[in-house]
Amino acid sequence: MKKRLLYLFMLICSVSLFTSCGDDDDDVKYPVDSELAGAYKGTMDVYYVGVSTPIASDMVQKVYISKASDTAVKLELKNFTIVAGSELLIGDITVDNCALTKSGDTYKFAGNQTLSLVVGSCNTSVSGTVGKNAVEMVIDVDVEGGMKVKVNYKGTKLSGSENSEAKITGFTIDNEVVTVAPIIDEEKSVITFKVNDEATADDLKALVPVVTVSEKATVTPASGVPQDFSGGKSVVYTVVSEDGTSKKYTVSIEGVQNIMRYSLDEWSEFDAGSSYDNYWTPKPAGFLATSNGGAKMLNGSSSAVKVGYPVMKETEGFNGGAAKLVTLDSRGHALGSLAPITSGSLFTGVFSLNMRAPLKSTKFGIAYDKEPKLFKGVYKYKAGTNYIDGSKKPVEEGLDVVDECSIAAVLYEAKDASGKDVTLTGVDINTSEYRVAEARLKDGTDKEAWTAFELTFEYFPDKVYDSTKEYKLAIVCSSSKEGDKFKGAANSTLIVDELEVVGE
Repeated sequence: MKKRLLYLFMLICSVSLFTSCGDDDDDVKYPVDSELAGAYKGTMDVYYVGVSTPIASDMVQKVYISKASDTAVKLELKNFTIVAGSELLIGDITVDNCALTKSGDTYKFAGNQTLSLVVGSCNTSVSGTVGKNAVEMVIDVDVEGGMKVKVNYKGTKLSGSENSEAKITGFTIDNEVVTVAPIIDEEKSVITFKVNDEATADDLKALVPVVTVSEKATVTPASGVPQDFSGGKSVVYTVVSEDGTSKKYTVSIEGVQNIMRYSLDEWSEFDAGSSYDNYWTPKPAGFLATSNGGAKMLNGSSSAVKVGYPVMKETEGFNGGAAKLVTLDSRGHALGSLAPITSGSLFTGVFSLNMRAPLKSTKFGIAYDKEPKLFKGVYKYKAGTNYIDGSKKPVEEGLDVVDECSIAAVLYEAKDASGKDVTLTGVDINTSEYRVAEARLKDGTDKEAWTAFELTFEYFPDKVYDSTKEYKLAIVCSSSKEGDKFKGAANSTLIVDELEVVGE
């Protein structure tokens, strides 16, 4: 009896010990917080189940692993979007409980969950390995209705010190069809620019944006790669920061602008008649004119003194030909009392000689049906040394005044209140009540090298653009800014090229 009791006691102890060993599994604690939890940055390939070719490859994606329990992790893949030509937003992939099992020096995990995503209800399963600061996994998304997507993902754990900024800091397109440089609207994540109305579909297919981004970030498409903006297309740029944060920018053409452009490459010889020397005039005739018509009288074949012409073709311009404007001392001519100096003037409009009122000879402006935005071009200037004030009687010269050039564009109303045509001349181009806006060069001093200007049209007080009205636009360039008052320095020389007005 005692032996039986002893045997029974030993058996109970044995069972108790065995049970105690089994209970050790309940005390397992994996180093989730210290080793596994964190943000991971990596790439993923996306497939439709049953298709061997990925629909998207090497997509940069950030995933988050956090603690669900001592033996399980929670996995999150936020804002899962498939980019394959167009974008398909799936939603946030979250599996709350992925059981862990030790596998050498890493851990296997697996879990599944039914999710309500953008594309509908989905059965989602995930499996993979994590550890040693890396994660590899396969995510299967079975969308209710038939679509099945498989994702292969590999990523590395972030330290937390990586730069999280994902911004486009600069966006430029160096192409002459772009009239307004790209503008970045950070709040709306859009970038817009404008092109001229001469841009063809081929031009818009070959625009090459140069993109700069936040430090250590990457951008797709890459900087310097041609993009197609034809037919109203937009291009989506995705910036991914060093830590995997991403931001998308939509780039598009905001509008088309009208271009009034004068290259000044083509000139024609004007037949001044048998009594006067011929002179050159820029094309297109009827749009561009010069003060040469006024100087014609100073260059008669019978004249003892020939003054020359104040506007000439310059063969070596900034790009091809250019216009050379020179202020002439015309006092030695018999008609010098009417015009002691003749400044070189190039303008849009026509010249019609008025001997009784010389300033009315320059009829400025041509019809313009857009709202002007910019006046652009390039120029050189050298002031003459003998400043003459021909507005005084007798004429004064050798004055201590440094001459300056004048370059301006003026928008003015083409009709008065009664509907009568309005044309501004040298008398009132700078004072008329019909002026609406102007773009004027403020620095008219010497410029030895080619100097570019880009002037914004500024509206006069109480003036606005009204698309129901008719307007004229006058470009006026002069070698002496007060030439309309017969003031200027002899031999002041202005060379202008590539004049253009941008409007919309």
